[in-house]
Amino acid sequence: MRNTIRLDKVLSHMGLGTRSEIKKWAKQGRITVNDRVVKDNGLQVQPEEDIIMLDGERVHYREFIYLMLNKPAGVISATEDRHDQTVIDLLDDEERIFEPFPVGRLDKDTVGLLLLTNDGKLSHELLSPRRHVPKTYIANVVGDVGESDIAAFMVGVTLDDGYVTKPAELTILSHDRSGPEVVSRIQLTITEGKFHQVKRMFESVGKKVVYLQRISMGSLILDSALEEGHYRELTKEELAGLKQERE
Repeated sequence: MRNTIRLDKVLSHMGLGTRSEIKKWAKQGRITVNDRVVKDNGLQVQPEEDIIMLDGERVHYREFIYLMLNKPAGVISATEDRHDQTVIDLLDDEERIFEPFPVGRLDKDTVGLLLLTNDGKLSHELLSPRRHVPKTYIANVVGDVGESDIAAFMVGVTLDDGYVTKPAELTILSHDRSGPEVVSRIQLTITEGKFHQVKRMFESVGKKVVYLQRISMGSLILDSALEEGHYRELTKEELAGLKQERE
């Protein structure tokens, strides 16, 4: 059975007007469905199949939105906050209409890849612990990260609350020994998302993360051309890759 939805809900969901405005437009004969003028704003329609027109322009309906955001530092991964700017504040009105939310979260000072969507099912499945969706980060760490840390992360380290992490893949990219302290640049892939996990993992081996960027989540890779604070919709290929991971 095909899904049906009220005509006014379709138009309001697309941000074209309020329910009262749409009711008025219907009475004025400004809305057609399959080339027939519709005066009943509560008409049940099949939005993905019916041809819905408002003032002669076709309404292309979609239920879900999927956005890749390059989150900047200082912005929180929430839909609203009284004190801080949120990732939703970075969106234009045409995206906010869909009421997207962040899939998971990045710390306030962490930058990089964040998926925003209103697809609750996809979000739940990507965040489910049993899915073990890998997340990869680049970090600058104060301390000389070495082979012993790679080995420790490979079997799991004990966090400050006693939790033992799942195995993680640590790669050393470079060392900066020019300053008073060694700063290591590393790449880390984890399959879980405990609170401040990457920072706490390095604290457990006596080191401190001073810069953290997420570069991938599952098959979704941060677009290198996307500046911090900017976003774009996922491509069909990117979305298909995420949906395959939940199966």
